[in-house]
Amino acid sequence: MRPHILRPHFFAIAAVLAGLTISADAQPAKTECLAGAKPGGGFDLTCRLAGTALHAAKLIKDPMAVSYMEGGVGAVAMNHVVGSRANDPALIVAASSGSALLLAQGKFGKQTADSVRWVGALGADFGVLAVAADSPIKTLKDLVAAFGKDPGAFPVGGGGAVGSQDWMKMALIAKEAKVDARKMRYAALEGGGAVTTALQGGHVKIASGDASEMIGLHEQGKLRILAVMSDKRLPGKFKDIPTTFEQGYAIDWPIWRGVYVGPKVSDAEYNWWVDTLGKLVKTPEFQKERDARGLFAFDSIGAAYEKRVKADVERFKTLAKEAGL
Repeated sequence: MRPHILRPHFFAIAAVLAGLTISADAQPAKTECLAGAKPGGGFDLTCRLAGTALHAAKLIKDPMAVSYMEGGVGAVAMNHVVGSRANDPALIVAASSGSALLLAQGKFGKQTADSVRWVGALGADFGVLAVAADSPIKTLKDLVAAFGKDPGAFPVGGGGAVGSQDWMKMALIAKEAKVDARKMRYAALEGGGAVTTALQGGHVKIASGDASEMIGLHEQGKLRILAVMSDKRLPGKFKDIPTTFEQGYAIDWPIWRGVYVGPKVSDAEYNWWVDTLGKLVKTPEFQKERDARGLFAFDSIGAAYEKRVKADVERFKTLAKEAGL
């Protein structure tokens, strides 16, 4: 009897089949998304977007559970995952560009951008700068020029304290105007509604905020959005609003929303999440759910997302240092 000889192509086929088996085995039976804040905020939105769309697109069998762990705008949740659920393949955790900003400022304790495995971004809002409808400032270039001459004449309103995302957005403009960001007259207000009210009332001259919260008043002629902080024009209602890039400033500020997993999740399990989200963002089910939540397309998955997060953290560190934070 002739011996059975395994040809090279057999090993190649076997390797492919083994990879498929690992991928299938890596799929968790149950899935959960952890929102590091109270119900109703951005982290909750991210979890519900992921869970609803994954189930609607039949990429997970059972509905995804959503749990909540408030504290430190995601800091408590990250420390919990790293310390107690580092190898849980069923758990994804909501994150945002705000998470990168806080990591850059050391507000997540000993955790850094390397403490977890970044899976993917699912969408984004974008930063905008606005002025009153009757302001003599018509373009972003007008604003940079005027602000550079007399920053004290342009009080800025934003949601959150010094060092927040809204403060950082205007700090980037101050940098372009060659003004020390610490010289800004900044009013820390409670959210976008308070910011636009202060702008319309003349209490601030510049509003720093998000596209979704200002577009309605822009359409009504109650304020003027000078620029969307993006390298590409946004669709729909924003199609006629110029971007920072178009006006000569390479500044973007996507308020991305994404997810990460624990640091000890295996490569196979991590890759299952990466592959699954890569499939998800191409489905009509996902696009419908994303649009319903007022987010724009910002698909960044796997290595590209990890690179984006870490680049944002480094950028925020530099900006915070320059601003004396």
